[in-house]
Amino acid sequence: MNSVVFDAIQVLLDEGKTPTVALTKSRLAQPVPMPMIIAAVSQYKNNPDSINNFVKTSQQPENAELKASQLDRIEQKLDQLLSLLEQK
Repeated sequence: MNSVVFDAIQVLLDEGKTPTVALTKSRLAQPVPMPMIIAAVSQYKNNPDSINNFVKTSQQPENAELKASQLDRIEQKLDQLLSLLEQK
C-alpha cells in the first residue's frame, strides 16, 4: 500500500473524522490511483488496527535512509583519508 494514503487516513483519524474514499482523496499530498485509495480505506474499515501497524512499519524506511546517508558520509571520509595516504 502507498504510505501517502495511510498518512491521509491518519490525518483524518487525528481530526476525529471517519475515513471515507472522498475524504481520504481530499487529504492526499500527491496523486494516487483511485483503486489504491479504495483498497486502503477498505483495509482500514475491515481492520482499524492495520493503520497502526502500517504507520509503525512506514517509519523504518526513514531510519534506513538516515543510516544510508551516514554510511555515504563515512565512505566519503574514508576515500579522503585513503587519498591522503596515497599522496604521502
